[in-house]
Amino acid sequence: MLGKTAGGLFWMFRFLERGENTARLLEAGFRMALTRSYDTESEWQSVVTTSGAGQGYSAKYSGYSDVQVMDYLLRDTGNPSSVLSVMQSARDNARLVRTALTTEVWEAVNDSWMTLRELLAEPVTPVDLPATLAIIRKQSALVRGALYGTMLRNDIYDFARIGTFLERADFTARIIDVKYYTLLPSASAVGSSLDNVQWEMILRSVSAHRCFRWLDEAEMNATSIANFLIFDKRLPRSLAFCVKQTNENLRYLEQEYQVRHPSHDLAERLGQRLKKLNIQTIFDQGLHDFITDFISANNALGVQIERDFRFNE
Repeated sequence: MLGKTAGGLFWMFRFLERGENTARLLEAGFRMALTRSYDTESEWQSVVTTSGAGQGYSAKYSGYSDVQVMDYLLRDTGNPSSVLSVMQSARDNARLVRTALTTEVWEAVNDSWMTLRELLAEPVTPVDLPATLAIIRKQSALVRGALYGTMLRNDIYDFARIGTFLERADFTARIIDVKYYTLLPSASAVGSSLDNVQWEMILRSVSAHRCFRWLDEAEMNATSIANFLIFDKRLPRSLAFCVKQTNENLRYLEQEYQVRHPSHDLAERLGQRLKKLNIQTIFDQGLHDFITDFISANNALGVQIERDFRFNE
């Protein structure tokens, strides 16, 4: 496969995943803001910072109101990571690799773009936010369903999956980190009812609240929830699951092309590192530090994949 085609597939599905994840991050911020009767601005600031859009946002706004943050992350075309921007980028990449996609996948992407362009034509109010975010998640699920239901399990599928799970791992790490970035008013709140409510909101933002209740009889607290989101390979948005799937699809590419690249080694090292850790070790060493290191390693893997498979050629 041409590197340019592989890159188009990889980034198409990274952008699709990023749009859904931005919606999920906004939902987490919105729900958490509802748990406080004061200083809700810090929640919205944490959402912007966690999304990686802090510098661009600060250049445009001086404060962190719900309306400003929602508009910047949902529909501001000056923000390359806004939902509207990434859906445009996903559609552009889909057009680039149109001949590598089934009709169903192309139509799902194109329909999603048109639906969201109309949905986000006007500013979204806080009252309308939950319904808007639900539509964004639904459109992403339709594209994913078309991919799983109609595409051959070949290198095209592998590059799409690798893009999806690299982006998803990045998001899950960030959504865990947003919990500790500015949400708690003080260290004394750790373990409090406020702390537990916020962890529950994190579960809901990754569609894992019911799954946690099904699979974990333990009390809903920071340790059990963080362990679930980081290590449980049954959860399709956990860090361990995403790393496992990335490794699996990279191995398929190695078998198909009969070539092993540095990215294969990086991915395997990331997986081995997770296997050697446990949640207590992570909490003892610092959850924020662990998440920061994971995001850096995950990003480095993405860059190496681009180099190894020559996306720019």
